Amino acid sequence: MTKLLLSAIIAAGVLVTCSFDFQKTPDIPTKEYHTEYVIVLIIDGPRYTETFGDTTCKYIPHLGNELKKEGVLFSNFRNNGPTFTISGHTAIMTGRYQHISNSGKQLPKHPSMFQYYLKEKNVLKSDAWVIASKGKLEVLGNTLYKKWWNVYKPSTYCGPNGNSSDYAGDPETFDMVKTVLSSEKPPHLMLINLLAVDTYAHSKNWEMYLKSIQNCDNYAFQLWNLIQSNNKLKDKTALLITSDHGRHLDGHKDGYINHGDGCEGCRHISLLAMGPDFKKNVEITTCAEQLDISKTISEILHFSMPTGKGRVLTEMLN
Repeated sequence: MTKLLLSAIIAAGVLVTCSFDFQKTPDIPTKEYHTEYVIVLIIDGPRYTETFGDTTCKYIPHLGNELKKEGVLFSNFRNNGPTFTISGHTAIMTGRYQHISNSGKQLPKHPSMFQYYLKEKNVLKSDAWVIASKGKLEVLGNTLYKKWWNVYKPSTYCGPNGNSSDYAGDPETFDMVKTVLSSEKPPHLMLINLLAVDTYAHSKNWEMYLKSIQNCDNYAFQLWNLIQSNNKLKDKTALLITSDHGRHLDGHKDGYINHGDGCEGCRHISLLAMGPDFKKNVEITTCAEQLDISKTISEILHFSMPTGKGRVLTEMLN
């Protein structure tokens, strides 16, 4: 009797299994996006207190008014890793926090979104650009990761000669941005670094620190208008504006002059995202972080980012 019961159970199991074999699991459709081009603008080292933390937005009138109305502001955006220039940029590009030399003499451990993009899309290196005022950011174009070292490297302009000792002024860097974007085939993926805010703060020049924030506000506005006036880019381009790190708050260590620890001033930054697939005139106060940028970009442009640890910022998507 027991054997008959066991046989019946096994037979029933086979029937159930077979029935599932004949029912093909439906494919999950890939979400389609209008975005074809993505630009990440990194303003190096402003404090949140002088940007969106000031409700009057007096130093960022374009970002805080016209541009904010065009997109989504993450006002609780964080650098949750080392709060230095190369560390912050590495987190944004690789989706991983890393203690990395800030001198430009060490490559990131993991491949960047640029390398993953170039390989998966099988396109020329000119379709991905890193354009930076700081020469030491040349390291962002490569990785120590064995299978990715020296392959699928993006085009770079990091200072006049592209090494850690050469720096360019932000006007020269922005001229290069305009040249590349106005080309016959503008890149589908670009990262821009502007250095003046960080440089003048380290120089203990408060007036020029504030002036540089205003200048970067103007560059951001020019960049958005440049996108809108280009028929190849208009209504197809996402612009994400953020920072690599903040700075010490007043009363902590030497205040705005430096950065590099885990204080609130160093960690609290912002992300303003504009583009055809993003909501408009929305502020999101839930926490997001630098690692989420590359993951979100990989989702929108449809390429894999297997070593990235962030999440897709679905709350800002239409």
